Amino acid sequence: MVKSKILRFILIIIGFISLGLGVVGIVLPILPTAPFLLLTSFCFVKSSKRFHNWFLNSKIYKKYLENFAKNKVMTLKGELILLILVSLMLLTTIILVNNYVVTIILTTLIFCKYTYFVLFVRPVTKEEYEELRGRLVNA
Repeated sequence: MVKSKILRFILIIIGFISLGLGVVGIVLPILPTAPFLLLTSFCFVKSSKRFHNWFLNSKIYKKYLENFAKNKVMTLKGELILLILVSLMLLTTIILVNNYVVTIILTTLIFCKYTYFVLFVRPVTKEEYEELRGRLVNA
């Protein structure tokens, strides 16, 4: 947990903004839900035990992130949408910033992201995803 009160406050604000964007992403298919919820979880872990526990017990976390966090699985559709949208955001940054160092860092990040998803996240059908989620709810 971060010790600085100002940094904790900033992380809590970022956490709630990313939570809001994640909730909007549930309704708007163009906005990815999972990365924003992951950012929410990260911010709350670093800033507040109370908010982190609240988020872990929320329906949003349980429905959209718990299966990924515990089983390292996503539907193929969800995985593709996540990878493509995050790649587009990073590529847009590369184009807009037009800096050699930033280009190398973001290109490395894109490579690492695809490597992680190919090696560690198992794509499953929607039915398998729901079955795994059901097991988590009943456990």
